[in-house]
Amino acid sequence: MNTPERAIVLWVPDWPIEAYLRTQAREVPEHERVDPEQPLAIVHDGRIVVCSASARAAGVARGQRRRDAQSACPGLVLLPADPGRDTRAFHAVLSSVEQIVPGVEPLRPGLAAVRARGPARFFGGEESAARAVLGALTGIGLTGARTGVADGLFTAERAARAATTEPLVIPAGRSSEFLAPLPVASLGDPELAVFLSRLGVRRLAEFAALPEELVRDRLGAHGVRLRALAAGADSRPVVPRVPPPELQRALDLEPPLELAEQVAFAVRRTADSFLAGLGEAALVCTALRIVIETDRGERSERVWQHPSCFDAPSVVDRVRWQLQPSPGAEPFTGGVSRVELEPEAVDDGGSHQPVLLGQGPDERAHHAMTRVQAALGHRGVVTPVASGGRWLAEREEFAPWGEKVSASSPRELPWPGSMPDPLPSEVFREPRPVTVAGAGGEAVSVTDRGFVTAQPAVLEGRGVISWAGPWPVVERTWDPTRARRAHRFQLVDDRGAAWLAVLEGGAWHLEGRYA
Repeated sequence: MNTPERAIVLWVPDWPIEAYLRTQAREVPEHERVDPEQPLAIVHDGRIVVCSASARAAGVARGQRRRDAQSACPGLVLLPADPGRDTRAFHAVLSSVEQIVPGVEPLRPGLAAVRARGPARFFGGEESAARAVLGALTGIGLTGARTGVADGLFTAERAARAATTEPLVIPAGRSSEFLAPLPVASLGDPELAVFLSRLGVRRLAEFAALPEELVRDRLGAHGVRLRALAAGADSRPVVPRVPPPELQRALDLEPPLELAEQVAFAVRRTADSFLAGLGEAALVCTALRIVIETDRGERSERVWQHPSCFDAPSVVDRVRWQLQPSPGAEPFTGGVSRVELEPEAVDDGGSHQPVLLGQGPDERAHHAMTRVQAALGHRGVVTPVASGGRWLAEREEFAPWGEKVSASSPRELPWPGSMPDPLPSEVFREPRPVTVAGAGGEAVSVTDRGFVTAQPAVLEGRGVISWAGPWPVVERTWDPTRARRAHRFQLVDDRGAAWLAVLEGGAWHLEGRYA
């Protein structure tokens, strides 16, 4: 086995929480932002993934059930897990380290490594190089990072986790001594840790002392690899990442501009440069993040979608539309001083090349809709999309052309009382009043216990040959002005037509018709 390579490992404790705090300034409204001093925890599948130091002091632990964690710390603030957010936020950390130490390998969000040999020569020692890495992170406001230097990535990571605010350097050839007292669970294989503990092997020194032949026979190549890690013989080298091309573009305006048309005209050249950079990387932008700042500290950030891919005019249109005040939002009071363009989602440029002999009907329709939208504004052209809701009429939502439906009422959420598939093929926007009566002409109603007072036999003069229901729909009982209590029925008349009927407030109406 090869001699382990000296490595510097950078570790940011509780990185998912740190990533949330660093991104909430631009992604979370100010009134919804959390206080960093509060006990915080990331939850996934009902269990705590990571928690802050204040939460751990209150009794919260990783792997704990959410209910147990909230019982131990009633003031615990639960945050959603988002691996994509963690990765995106860690890019800024990697870029800062690469400014002083080239050749960074991201191991996972919150953990990175560099070769120690080159930086140690440049900075005059491994400890000085590790301090320089910490100093680079201090420049971006990250003060809780830890660094460790040792033979191999595994030992260097263990050293970083054991370090304080000062780097922890394990001398060359002393890795096995440092790892010896650590538990076998530190190898990151829970099943192996349980198996070894049953054999009485609880420390890495005890695992490393086992004969390699016996480990191979019982645990295979994976066990031999973990035994080498326990002995401090980590042969995997640092594999530096290839820094991604800088695709973001920014325009600083001096003096600031107050008219939207002026800003749109000024940003055109930046949009061309932005798209040219994507073209050099053989990419196209399908989702664009635009950040606009004013000289009074105001900030607007939004992600725009495109049904195909952005070109320069469509980028300029989005900047213009974002400068227009949205319903319920406060307009800018200052002049625009900075505009940033950043790709939120990209695609292979080869799949978006124009065809040789004309374009298909979908592409022509897209160009036509885009031209109309440019003339009428962002919401001048809308398209219907399925949304969430209990009533059929409210499940239709209109989204601007090229945009995704808003997350205000997503389809994926549970909607107790909503109709399952198949849904009516025709939905009446305005409810159609009807009369439903029993065989003797008596009115059909529903008791407080959910039973019909008479079987539906007549629907607006037609005989009812089959029916099903009632299915209750109860909404907003806490709000007297918006509360609704109704019952749904499916009715089939003697002409073969099927209807979705609703009894509400003693009156009947039709909500839809089945094909």
